[in-house]
This record gives sequence, structure tokens and C-alpha cells, in this order.
Amino acid sequence: MTGSYGPEQISHANESPVTEGRGQPKTIAAVPCFNEERFIGSVVLKAKGYVDQVIVIDDGSTDKTAMVAEQAGATVIRHDSNVGKAAAVNTAFEYARETGCEALVLIDGDAQHEPEDIPRLLQPVLEGEADIVVGSRFLQIKSHVPRFRALGQRILTFLTNIGAEVKLTDSQSGFRAFSWKAVETLSFAEKGFSVESEMQFLAKEANLRIVEVPVSIEYRDKAKRSPIAHGMMVFNSTLGLISRRFPLVFFGVPGVVMLAVGVYQGWRVVDGYNTTDEFYVGPALLAVLLCTVGTLSLFTGLILYTIRSFFK
Repeated sequence: MTGSYGPEQISHANESPVTEGRGQPKTIAAVPCFNEERFIGSVVLKAKGYVDQVIVIDDGSTDKTAMVAEQAGATVIRHDSNVGKAAAVNTAFEYARETGCEALVLIDGDAQHEPEDIPRLLQPVLEGEADIVVGSRFLQIKSHVPRFRALGQRILTFLTNIGAEVKLTDSQSGFRAFSWKAVETLSFAEKGFSVESEMQFLAKEANLRIVEVPVSIEYRDKAKRSPIAHGMMVFNSTLGLISRRFPLVFFGVPGVVMLAVGVYQGWRVVDGYNTTDEFYVGPALLAVLLCTVGTLSLFTGLILYTIRSFFK
């Protein structure tokens, strides 16, 4: 199941003391997770003190994540299989839309984030000052981020900022708060772990106000996936987002450059043949290749730009 849920997939544990006997929750903390039985209980218990309801989206875990989350007092929504963080976030947004909550907080299930920071994220949303609040690891609060991770995150942030035309210091932070307008508006098409980058692109397109607040982070366990492989997947997905948003720049500009270099290389081959009566096969093949690829890239950019303009 990817993003939808029914009664058989939702387990309602005891209500938070904040909401017991009050009806629909005003604030919800959603925890997308996969195989986090070690930390999920403490995350739920701590988060319950700052929101009206905690939901855990168990993305096909094979351990006891769902059971521990239920016992800690969360409402658990289970995916039948592991379909990725973006699908889990979509499920959280669908649930939030069903409840009509005023604000939704996303927090990771590996205890890297401090639930004590939730009020700091919620404040701008509840006061009507922002639609998306990003918890940044690189503002005033000193966070112990490994150097290689910090470097990768800054590269991805730089790339996302350029593509989305929205400047953040931490585009990859999974600790975020959303207003009802954002909950109602946002739906994610990306798969895997590039959903944070997609949010930044969608925020610009939907004219959502986005701000950052400082948060702390602590890496308590070794990463489940290779940080390099993870970074490359996000990098690749972000390039895809940029190519769809700016097809003329992404495809057209390189196409024009390759076409120009190919024509110049072809002219040199012809000029050399006229001068020396020798035909240089290698440079000629290179010229044909550059002209062909450049033309295809240019027309790809033009076609995608036309399609994007049509749908807009």
C-alpha cells in the first residue's frame, strides 16, 4: 500500500493527555520510519508532550517498530511493504487532511531530532507567520554533524537552493512543521529520500511561506544506508527536479554548447581537408557526435518547456 490507508492499517492507541476527550487534534506529529524499534518508543513518548496526537507511519518494517509505537501511545499506520520515505510522508499528509488539523510536524524516528524543539517549529505556523518551518542544523545551535555528512548536505542544499529559487541553510532536514494551507496543498511525486528537496520546489510554486529555525541533532546510531549512496540518490533526484522545472536551462543550454562545439570541430575537419587533403576521421566522428547529441538535447529542452508551459 502506498500512501492510502484504511481501518485495517490504522491502530489507535491511547489518546495523548493533551487531547483526551477533546475531539479532533489541533497539532499532529508524524513519524515516518522503517525498522526503528530501538528508538521509536522514546520519540513517541517525548513528542506526545508537545502535540495533540502522534502518528507513526510504519513503512513496511520487519521488526517490532509498530508494536513499540502503539505501546508508547501512537496511532500507527502501516504500509504493507517498504515503499520509501516520500510515500510515508504522503500518508502522513493524507491523514492530516482527514483530521483537519491546524499544524503538522514531521520528525524522524531514529531519535536524531529532539522533540523538545517541536514548539519552536510550531510557533511560526500557529501564529500565522509561515506555512513551512524547517528545523536547520546549521543555524545558531551547534550540532555535531560528521564532517562528511555536513559537506554532502551543504552540496545538496546549494543545488536545491539554485533549482528551487528558495534559499535555505538545511534543505535536507526532515524535522519540519506545516500549516493547514501547506498540508492541503502539498503532495509528493518523488520517491526515496528526495522528498525534502521536492518540498522546497513545491513551496515556491505554491507561494508557501517558508522559514527556518535552529534545532539540534545527535546521530545516535550508524546509518542504515551508505551516506555516499544516499547522497547520490538525493543528488540524482534533485537534478531531475531541476530538469523538470528549468528544461531549457538544463537541456537547452548544454545542447547549444555541444552543437556549437560540434560545428566548430566540423569546420576544422573541413578546413584541414581543404588545406592538407587529409581527412581526420576521429575529429570528424567527434563533430558528428556533438552535433547529434547537442541537437537532441536542445529539442528535448524545447519540447519539455512547451509541455510544462501547456500544463501550467
